[in-house]
Amino acid sequence: MSNLPEFSVSEIATAIKQTMEQSFARIRVRGELSKVNIHSSGHLYSDLKDADSVLSVVCWRGQLAKLSIKPEMGMEVICTGRITTYPARSNYQLVIEQMELAGEGALLKLIEDRRKKLANEGLFDSARKKSLPALPKIIGVVTSPTGAVIRDILHRVQDRFPCHVLVWPVNVQGVGAADNIAAAITGFHSAPMKIRPDVIIVARGGGSLEDLMPFNEENVVRAVAACPIPIISAVGHETDTTLIDYAADLRAPTPTAAAEFALPERLSLIFTVEDFTIRMVRALQRKIKDSSSYFDLVHTRLKDPLRFFETRVQKLDHLTDQLRAALRHAVSNAREKFLRTTLRLHPPTSQLELSKQKIHHLHRMLETLSYKSTLKRGFAVVRQNGHILTQAAAARDDLLTLSFQDGEINVKKI
Repeated sequence: MSNLPEFSVSEIATAIKQTMEQSFARIRVRGELSKVNIHSSGHLYSDLKDADSVLSVVCWRGQLAKLSIKPEMGMEVICTGRITTYPARSNYQLVIEQMELAGEGALLKLIEDRRKKLANEGLFDSARKKSLPALPKIIGVVTSPTGAVIRDILHRVQDRFPCHVLVWPVNVQGVGAADNIAAAITGFHSAPMKIRPDVIIVARGGGSLEDLMPFNEENVVRAVAACPIPIISAVGHETDTTLIDYAADLRAPTPTAAAEFALPERLSLIFTVEDFTIRMVRALQRKIKDSSSYFDLVHTRLKDPLRFFETRVQKLDHLTDQLRAALRHAVSNAREKFLRTTLRLHPPTSQLELSKQKIHHLHRMLETLSYKSTLKRGFAVVRQNGHILTQAAAARDDLLTLSFQDGEINVKKI
């Protein structure tokens, strides 16, 4: 029999869990994120690895939303948390409370990799850039409501060309800043037309690389690229560059410069209008002077218009006389022709008399030549079946019809 104490599996697991949690109650671990998986429950499950080992990590949903960076595959980070065990699988894991990039080099590599990815999608193409309006009525500003940035922009707008400025207040760094900025940009172009800005300025003051990270987040860059309203980016100092600078329609080195790019200078416009007015008046004066000189030149070359009409009036009188003579001659000729034609015409009564005589003559000839005259002299007309017979041999039927002057009789052939 051994003198070693006997433990159950659960007792061993509990003892190991207590030992691990007491020994590593709060630690910082550096490594590369691998197998990043955000579960449907909202919890993060991943691995943290180096060249030789792998450590399982978990970040609960509530804490994940508070992280200053969004965990991604291949990201080199420093995680702060506590070691605990998961007895059901006999493994240990790091419960993450904080996460930061492991040095500026890793952060720059992350930004560069993201820049290449978004550039390959065409989000930075120059063909997507929109022109700024010449004279915007409303300027939207996405920035922190406190601090020097918004004051500088408002002061510059008032100096150059006063107009309506709508400020969408956001956190410009820290937890949730990227989501706030992306939502503000989307909110501006979804606003009703009467308050929708003509141009948007996204601005913040200077800061460290980590402070400017919200403006390098993918959701913010995509919101800028998708916005139909022209956007001016003015993040950090002149030497700072963020990814929204590539997606914006125009990059300004400072927030003050962004206001200058968005608006023309009122005094400059006034001077320009006055200069145009002077030039227009001078041009009109030159035009009037040139027209007057041309008129004088033409006037000297023109003859007296009365003389021009005198010749035409005389010619008109001459043509009038010719027309009258021609009309008189034509009327005289027509009258003579009419008289000659009248003399050749016979009265219609004489023509009717001649026609009557001719008809009477024809009637008498008709009566003379008619067979009825022959009947009066004692002759008869013989018919058989309605046909006149001129020869006896032609009579074939027994019944014949004889026509006399005073009527007809039927006889039989003997």
